[in-house]
Amino acid sequence: MKKTLCALAVGATFLTPALAMAADVKVYGRAHVSLDYLDDGKDYNEVGLSSNASRLGFKAEQKLENGMTVFGQIEQEVNFASGSANDDLEFATRDTFVGLKGDFGQARAGRFDSPFKAARGPVNFFGDMVGDIRNVTRAGNLRFDERNANTIEYQTPKFGGGFNVTGALSLHEQNSPDAAKDKDKAYDLALTYKEGNVDFAAAYEHYEEEASRGERDGFRVAAAYKITPEFNLGALYQYLTHDNDTANPDVQVFGVAADYKVAPKTYVRGQVFHRDVDADDANATLVAVGVEHRLDKAVRVYANLATMLNDTKSNLTPWSQGRSNSVAGVADEDALGLSLGFRYDF
Repeated sequence: MKKTLCALAVGATFLTPALAMAADVKVYGRAHVSLDYLDDGKDYNEVGLSSNASRLGFKAEQKLENGMTVFGQIEQEVNFASGSANDDLEFATRDTFVGLKGDFGQARAGRFDSPFKAARGPVNFFGDMVGDIRNVTRAGNLRFDERNANTIEYQTPKFGGGFNVTGALSLHEQNSPDAAKDKDKAYDLALTYKEGNVDFAAAYEHYEEEASRGERDGFRVAAAYKITPEFNLGALYQYLTHDNDTANPDVQVFGVAADYKVAPKTYVRGQVFHRDVDADDANATLVAVGVEHRLDKAVRVYANLATMLNDTKSNLTPWSQGRSNSVAGVADEDALGLSLGFRYDF
């Protein structure tokens, strides 16, 4: 992995000037680390350092003679907490794609967040932090917040003021089609609206029977409304089903989230989301509060406190998603996390 990255870095050094002559090329990234206290409610209560979906990426965009625009992106996760611990990762593990856009809308192909995953955007106030909503929406075999490989996606131009429709097809899960599988596709359809004070998304996703976690369907609707310029209030509802509903009972997730700007650069936020499982004593509730201060447009610091209230057959935690510092939960125990974070976008 180190040799691969070195070769890419050397290649980028020589190629970037040539690319820049033809296209607008941007190098970007995010360094997001936090100091966490995690308590599983039983035996584990320790302080650790976490890298939270930190990344390095390259974006390119070029206007064509026919008026259309070609664009591409390569993005890799980088562990700012342990560095070399990422040696086993391949390059371009995050959103990586090439596409074309114009008056017809936008089309792209590659590996990137599914429209269903993107539909949590209106209430994603704790994204990649202790308290991330994915800790209740993405669990077990009922997983839909995915970055699907081998995907073709089309998004319409805006219509009706602020609406977009997005459709996606993931052709197969592996790097190349598996001869033993011909029914491992994923299908997405989403409707979004973002205009003025309103941010809305609804999405449906279906995985075929030979997908790695089995045949399943998910529906999600999320919305946020800026009641005032400072106060943003959101809600989400999600319904998930699996073909094998005995081993994977139906799940509903619902709740509310809010973000309030208390000072020009300071925000307080909170959320409550309940996971209702169609099985006895398997529910869980995620509760999180936090405060964030932006030192600059590119730099922010924050403190989050989150807990997962588990029923006797639930072992979820408020810290398992989007972070390198994690520990498994314990059934019938409430998990608690306190996080002090630093994020730098460049």
